[in-house]
Amino acid sequence: MAAEQTAAMRIIIHPGFHKTGTTTVQKTLRANREALRPRCRIILRPGMVALCEAARAYSISRSQTDLAMIQYEAAALADGWAARGKDIVISSEDLAGHMPGRRGLTSYDATPRIMKALVQSFAAAAPDAEQVLYFTTRAAAPWLRSCYVQHLRATRITQDADEYATEMAGSANLDQIVAQVAEAVPDIRVIAQPLEACNTPLGPLAPLLDLLHIDTSTLTPRAPDNTAPPQGKIDAMLAMNRSALSDADWRVAKDTLKREDF
Repeated sequence: MAAEQTAAMRIIIHPGFHKTGTTTVQKTLRANREALRPRCRIILRPGMVALCEAARAYSISRSQTDLAMIQYEAAALADGWAARGKDIVISSEDLAGHMPGRRGLTSYDATPRIMKALVQSFAAAAPDAEQVLYFTTRAAAPWLRSCYVQHLRATRITQDADEYATEMAGSANLDQIVAQVAEAVPDIRVIAQPLEACNTPLGPLAPLLDLLHIDTSTLTPRAPDNTAPPQGKIDAMLAMNRSALSDADWRVAKDTLKREDF
């Protein structure tokens, strides 16, 4: 019986992308953890901080040392999975690396190599498990807009939304990155799920759980999280970024605006 459970084990990896409904997926998984516990083990960023940080570090450095750290942390995370035999759901956009627009990155071009390192380590730990890479994607224009607002929330970016979209247009071809991932891991099933096609209450989580044949009708949905603030607050943050405020005063002003649901 144990051998049959191990053979049937699935590992579903949801590595992003950023701003494609990932926060809502993760908060819905967390809210329904008890209901899902008999069917699968859920691993979110707090349960794999070192692995997420290794992936982010590699997306910047592209060093063999950081790649080896991904493999090491993935192996440590997966230790014992085969023995327990329970399906695994992993979700964090940080597994794809840093969001384009941060640290000089202009695309997710490190993601295929990160995914190859991940699945190789998981395969070594649970050789009979079926692995699936499940990416959520989004149309270019709304994705660029959402990324811009996220940068505006976190950094002292001074471009307006149109300037950002023009400069970063090349980063928005998420389907191309998914295709490159599929080439990097030809033996692994790779899925791209457009956010716009997720019209059920559970949004992009529903097709993920369908992969495990889980009845989602009993789960509690959540309203979309991390949505864009009103245009007035976006304009106020941009003006603040462009102001002569010192960095210290800017951080105080930014924190004040964020407490007002920016």
